[in-house]
Amino acid sequence: MKSNINKPLFFIGIAACLFPFVSPAIALFMGLLLGFTVGNPYIKQSSKASKYLLQFAVVGLGFGMNLFESLQSGKEGMLFTVVSVVGVLALGFWLGRRMLMDSKTAYLISSGTAICGGSAIAAVAPILNATPNQMSVSLGTIFILNAIALFIFPPIGRLLELTQEQFGLWAAIAIHDTSSVVGAGAAYGHKALEVATMVKLTRALWIIPLSIATTFFFKQKDAKVKIPWFILFFILAMVANTIFSLPNKLTSSIVSLSKVGMTITLYLIGSGLSLKVLRSVGMRPLVLGVTLWIFIGVISLATILFI
Repeated sequence: MKSNINKPLFFIGIAACLFPFVSPAIALFMGLLLGFTVGNPYIKQSSKASKYLLQFAVVGLGFGMNLFESLQSGKEGMLFTVVSVVGVLALGFWLGRRMLMDSKTAYLISSGTAICGGSAIAAVAPILNATPNQMSVSLGTIFILNAIALFIFPPIGRLLELTQEQFGLWAAIAIHDTSSVVGAGAAYGHKALEVATMVKLTRALWIIPLSIATTFFFKQKDAKVKIPWFILFFILAMVANTIFSLPNKLTSSIVSLSKVGMTITLYLIGSGLSLKVLRSVGMRPLVLGVTLWIFIGVISLATILFI
């Protein structure tokens, strides 16, 4: 029965994402509903598509931002980024040892929490020579928490009456994947989206020094470092929108298409989660992931509110 119905439902979900009333959170929920009921019939293709669609969407969002205003808005997140990345990595590695987890899984979960979720895990895993099981457990942990974050962060932000800038900064630091950071920012407001995207992509650049440090820490001399080139194109898009008098109709169309692309991305990501993924994670990795998430979420929020 599932094989007969999951394919049309999968494409119906994608088509629904094209409508403006389907927000990133709704799209993620639709994906989760598909994944937990009939299942995604195109798991591998969805994973690959969401990766590249996310990158194209982020670059497109750059055409709606002014470089100088974005730098001004995001500069407060620079110091946060340095302190939080180092702090989460150190705490995660220490907790992993205390919980008797294998060091590679603990390191992958810590990297995903500290920097940018699945992208950081995908960059670091080959350097570690991580097994498929270690990768799936780490990605499953991060994706579960990432999905929860998209639903709970905007309501918490409104409850605490965070400003657009405050929420964007908090989302960029405390939410794992770029997709959910952008989705949460868009749900909160335009300025929150701008700050969240800028700070998160600055944070994503830490993939490079993290990859280099990993080669020495785990003594993997022949490992290749992956550079997130799409961030460069995002910056170039902002530069083009700032310096050149691009037609407003053109830039607004690109931004609108990018938001639709981000919505579809979250649908695809949600559809990749299932009961099988939940069972594969296990308690200790999930406890580590939740602990690190609460740590970075509470510390960053307290800093934003009171300092």
